[in-house]
Amino acid sequence: MTTTEPTTIHDTFVVERNYPQSPERVFGAFAQPERKRRWYTEGDHELKEFAMDFRIGGNERLHYRFKEGHPIAGSEILNESDYHDIVPNQRIVVTSKQSLNGKPISITLVTLEFLPSGTGTDLVLTNQGTYVDWPDGAKMLEHGWGVLLERVGKYLAS
Repeated sequence: MTTTEPTTIHDTFVVERNYPQSPERVFGAFAQPERKRRWYTEGDHELKEFAMDFRIGGNERLHYRFKEGHPIAGSEILNESDYHDIVPNQRIVVTSKQSLNGKPISITLVTLEFLPSGTGTDLVLTNQGTYVDWPDGAKMLEHGWGVLLERVGKYLAS
């Protein structure tokens, strides 16, 4: 396949974490904009915008530019998401479109489940995605979610 031919990859992955906090506290880290901003917007980038309207039918927007030293320094990422299902302290279902420099590279359906466990909360994240002209997209997104969920753990422990 040449680089001029478009590629479309479909992939599903699951990432699981256990947090020693209650489902209410873990859910709050995803549901409350001021809390989510603390762990979600960090990174080797310059934040341009973060807005979140957490309700069924609401949306979220994260826009940033990679800093010097990053392999794609100067490039911009825009994540636009819509909330479709919210059951407090139990489940969030969201669709997202991620664009790189204005070109869509992934469209995903993400389900977050917050399950009480004997040691706190089991978080189960299921990502079902379509990756456009981004052959390593699923692998990179799975890694990215892993990093983000580690940040959630650090945030919850503070």
